[in-house]
Formats: sequence, C-alpha cells, structure tokens
Amino acid sequence: MDPIRAAIRDYLLQEFLPGEDPEELSDETPLITGGVLDSISTLKLVVYLEERFGISLEAHEAGVEHLDSVDRIASLVSKKQAA
Repeated sequence: MDPIRAAIRDYLLQEFLPGEDPEELSDETPLITGGVLDSISTLKLVVYLEERFGISLEAHEAGVEHLDSVDRIASLVSKKQAA
C-alpha cells in the first residue's frame, strides 16, 4: 500500500472508526454516502489532508466526488501534490 493511502486509512480508522476492524475499511468503502463521514467529520478530514500533505483544497474538492473513498481521497492528494 502506498504511503498516502496508508496515512489516510490510519487517520480514518483512528479518528472516525475507533475499534473497528481495519479490514472493514477498503479503498472503495463509501465514506460520505455510507454514513462514515458527516459534514463536521468531512471538514476535519479536509484540515488533516491539508496539514499532513501540504496541499490546499478548493471548496468544490471537499465533497462526495473527491472524498467518498480512500481511493478518491488518495487520487486527489496525489493530483494536488503533483500540481
């Protein structure tokens, strides 16, 4: 697993899924549409991503399209870091 995905998974498990089996969180698990993240936790995730990876997210990037799975989040982070 690449370090970006690993860091995102670790954060999600510690912050929003404490005590859950790590195997239950796949790279495709729906986070927002699946009820894992609400508006407040999504905002906390955005702050974490910006601080941890040194990126800046635009308002339109802080929604379901980009943040609904580990896979989508990792893709967004990689894209922002490459820019």
